[in-house]
Amino acid sequence: MNIVGLTGGIGSGKSTVARMFGDLGVHWVDADDVAREVVEPGTPALVRIAEHFGDEILTSGGALDRARLRDIVFQQPEERAWLESLLHPVIRDELIRQLNPENGQLPYALLVSPLLLETDQHKLVDRIVVIDVPREVQLERTMARDTNSREQVERIIGAQMSRKDRLAQADEVIDNDRPVDDVTRQVRKLHERLLLEFG
Repeated sequence: MNIVGLTGGIGSGKSTVARMFGDLGVHWVDADDVAREVVEPGTPALVRIAEHFGDEILTSGGALDRARLRDIVFQQPEERAWLESLLHPVIRDELIRQLNPENGQLPYALLVSPLLLETDQHKLVDRIVVIDVPREVQLERTMARDTNSREQVERIIGAQMSRKDRLAQADEVIDNDRPVDDVTRQVRKLHERLLLEFG
């Protein structure tokens, strides 16, 4: 089973493009979904987070208060480093489990991850596909979607790999600052090429 990594900055449309691949029968695993799963109530990772940050990091229902945690880690780099050292290995193991070839019928599966290139997740993939949009589009989409302030979104973009560096590592680029029909065409062409290459 070949693994294709799909990445892009916040607000670039990773989930939308992943669903387009899914519509073509491609099995895909979203690292953001896995990142949520590994900190659900009762998981060892959530216990460690609560021990480190205190119970005020939990909601009244015992779930992780993501907004509060995000505020802390994006203002305190050392806390972000601690959190990443805890979660990245746990997320990686779960990604490998979910990308198991038994889960798909095609010769490749898709790993969708915003941090594909910033973590060792890129070592799991055979190809890197970058979804690219201009920075201003990232800002507008993310503010509209998450009701975050511009300042908060700027901080998140600043903490991610630069657009230039991301594009430099791409094997393929999907331009998602285009009409949806055009993006769908780009996905279909790439899918057909990958089937030929990996089939």
